[in-house]
Amino acid sequence: MTRGPSDSGPQGAAARRGSMDATTAPHRIPPQMPQYGEANHIFELMQNMLEQLLIHQPKDPIPFMIDHLQRDNDYVPKIVILGPPASGKTTIAMWLAKHLSTNLLSVESLIAKEYSPLAADARMHYQKFKMVPDMLLIRLMQERLKEEDCVRRGWILDGIPETREQALTIQTLGISPRHVIVLSAPDTVLIERNLGKRIDPQTGEIYHTTFDWPPESEIQNRLMVPAGIFEGETARKLLEYHRNIVRILPSYPKILKVISADQPCVDVFYQALTYVQTSHRSNAPFTPRVLLCGPVGSGKSLQAALLAQKYGLINVCCGQLLKEAVADKSKYSDLIQPFFEKEIAVPDNIIMKVLKQRLDQQDCVERGWVLHGFPRDLDQAHLMDNLGYKPNRVFFLNVPFDSVIERLSLRRTDPITGERYHLMYKPPPTIEVQARLLQNPKDSEEQIKLKMDLFYRNSAELEQFYGDAITLNGDQDPYTVFEYIESGIINRLPKKVP
Repeated sequence: MTRGPSDSGPQGAAARRGSMDATTAPHRIPPQMPQYGEANHIFELMQNMLEQLLIHQPKDPIPFMIDHLQRDNDYVPKIVILGPPASGKTTIAMWLAKHLSTNLLSVESLIAKEYSPLAADARMHYQKFKMVPDMLLIRLMQERLKEEDCVRRGWILDGIPETREQALTIQTLGISPRHVIVLSAPDTVLIERNLGKRIDPQTGEIYHTTFDWPPESEIQNRLMVPAGIFEGETARKLLEYHRNIVRILPSYPKILKVISADQPCVDVFYQALTYVQTSHRSNAPFTPRVLLCGPVGSGKSLQAALLAQKYGLINVCCGQLLKEAVADKSKYSDLIQPFFEKEIAVPDNIIMKVLKQRLDQQDCVERGWVLHGFPRDLDQAHLMDNLGYKPNRVFFLNVPFDSVIERLSLRRTDPITGERYHLMYKPPPTIEVQARLLQNPKDSEEQIKLKMDLFYRNSAELEQFYGDAITLNGDQDPYTVFEYIESGIINRLPKKVP
């Protein structure tokens, strides 16, 4: 076969690669595609299904995948709570199980299970040796976790795993918690606390003579002192716990939270609840589409610039877009110019045309954007939403009126040099310069008050429209505000605590 000139040399090779390798083509991905993937958690869905396939290795994957999707249980609670004796882990586990409507599993509940030969063997072994062999305990746990209520509503493991060997075996079998909580307190506190522990033999509820004594006399009369809570035995159990826990923790590096148990039980519970209701950072591809809302002077422009600088997002300031459209003599210039000349608001439909033109550009689609200055009211939010421009992170920056007045009304400009000053934060260098400084009429206290009133008149409806919006205190160091915004973008949105 004879090759022509175009087939030889580096250019010919490049041409062949270009025609054969579709990945080299400059694909233009419609913005609706990543939005659909994010909204429906497609990446996580496929990732979870692949994990289950590899763990269970079914002979026929298709029915298994169909069954997995129909269960719709990827986000049910899967929690491990660990802690030393008298740390309150059983109480916290019981409260979480009630609040989350999930199943509580402990060594005691597993071996007490009726109609289970495994549980019967475990009871016999426990009665003889006061412990259950690791493999028997794990088989019991496997049996329990396969039951329908655990599949549908999830589970909490109280005090399991007890050793590193158990932790590794559980992981090998594909039993993976989403959240691991470890309660911690000084040994002296735990020993003192343990001596006052009492148990209700009917319900299994744990009480304490000092911290949690039941008001009902009927319950008080039937409370019993648990076995093995004298000081020497407690110290022995603490030593064993410390020996094991340092070897267990490395098994859960990214899903672990340590909570101090040396505080009121209710505080421990709410810290635990907040943690288990947060979602861990996803590995899914994520293109930020950030909306910053806030009154004039709240720092939206600065935060947008910081986000653009650090993450490469496109900084989209609505007011600046309109000015650029006029300055560049764009196709919308003649529509916008008359409103600028009369100093009246540009109609929403014209603003949206200019905004749409910018957000549809490839850099916005690929790198994401941070928008500020629009929408300012509910109608504008609906207009943007109907056209398919849906931010996936919304932040409201709240700043008190007095702070905004301090930020804006003290701004000045030198008409000779164009240098900008602030009478408090960046005062002019000389009295001569100060004497010639001018204030922009927009920075007068009356104008600022009008703009703030307008924003807060509409902000409640906007916050309701953007239900997942995060409200931040904007009246603090701007880099502290940025850290909160950054955290809100990087991490998945928290679930609302009931």
